[in-house]
Amino acid sequence: MKQERLPQLDIFRALAILGVLHVHSSSFAAGEQALQSPYYYWINAINIFFKFGTPSFIFLSSFVLFYNYYGRPVTRSLIANFYRRRLMFILLPYLLASIGYYGLTLYVNGQMSWSVGENLLRFLKALFTGNAYAHLYFVFISIQFYVLFPLVLKLLQGSRQLTRWVIPIGLGLQWGFIIWNKYQLHVVEKGSLAISYFAYYMMGAYIAIHFEEIKKWLFTPWRQLPKLLKSLTGLLFSSWLIAAFIHIQLWYEGRHNGVWTNSLWYELLWNVHTMLSALVLLYLTFLIHRKAPRAIVGFLTRLGELSFAIYLIHPLLLAIYRRFRYNISPDSLTYVLFVYGGLVVALGGSWLMVQVAFRRIRPAWIIFGSVPRSLAPSPRGKPVPESLGEDKRSARSSTDEGSKKTLGG
Repeated sequence: MKQERLPQLDIFRALAILGVLHVHSSSFAAGEQALQSPYYYWINAINIFFKFGTPSFIFLSSFVLFYNYYGRPVTRSLIANFYRRRLMFILLPYLLASIGYYGLTLYVNGQMSWSVGENLLRFLKALFTGNAYAHLYFVFISIQFYVLFPLVLKLLQGSRQLTRWVIPIGLGLQWGFIIWNKYQLHVVEKGSLAISYFAYYMMGAYIAIHFEEIKKWLFTPWRQLPKLLKSLTGLLFSSWLIAAFIHIQLWYEGRHNGVWTNSLWYELLWNVHTMLSALVLLYLTFLIHRKAPRAIVGFLTRLGELSFAIYLIHPLLLAIYRRFRYNISPDSLTYVLFVYGGLVVALGGSWLMVQVAFRRIRPAWIIFGSVPRSLAPSPRGKPVPESLGEDKRSARSSTDEGSKKTLGG
């Protein structure tokens, strides 16, 4: 059964990629350079508040997959088509981006003299751990979820009872791994493993499977909502703001004042803050689509359509932009404006490059993934790769960024 298309989801992608860009543009200032700046509280607040980007993309990716596939029988042809499309529009761009960023990193760090064999081994290790560059871990996580998806889909299709418990199951698996890793495994790059995000994946599955019951909350104007739903929505937003504030404070005390606590508290606050964020963004997405001026809806829709491609290319522009920071004092307001300028350059430059590529270059999908239908060139007789709603995705918390090599620092 073919599901109704949800154009609102492009707005969700736009809000999520804006979260990613905020975190990435502020990561170096918040993590290293501006620790003693008089404006540090706000730099840290931006960096921590917008950490919802990556988890929200994971949630949305799962939601769209289960929304589109849950009502369909799992056949060989369905699985073959599922993996064929992801091979073309996810795995191929990931491979090419990994090669490009890895080569640039070697060049910038003066490591081009390494032997071909050594470079190849290091590259393959980076490729199969999502570490070729700081942001590529997310595509690697997505690939892991795609491998698991047919199995999880089959399990949930076979048990309606199981679908009611998917969120607790996801939380249990995720936190079981977090605690096991802290006290025994000690995997440093745990952020590159899908199990670290399983609660978001299962929450997306739950909402997709029960969407007929949930969409009343999303589509109904506020005045027409039952009192109970109004109360629950108010509770959601207030809990989200409280969790975000505590999360910000926790990191401020550690980064700025050197007062650190047990790492499980950071995991917990991040988990609560970002899971609530995904639900808040979902509600805001439908509200914006219903109430915002058409110009804003159009802007956010196009941004959402391009989000995966922007995600792939923006770190390159951000790295180049940061080459110009060294004469600006972190104690000045100009530095804060410079930090935010990185977001503007990364967003605007990436958007322009990607949009021109999609309009002018037919094979652009090889590098940037699926082409939005509104931008696809269409010479007669040749089909254009279809835009895949479930393949719009995007970026990482600053906690994980510190352990990655970048071009710009």
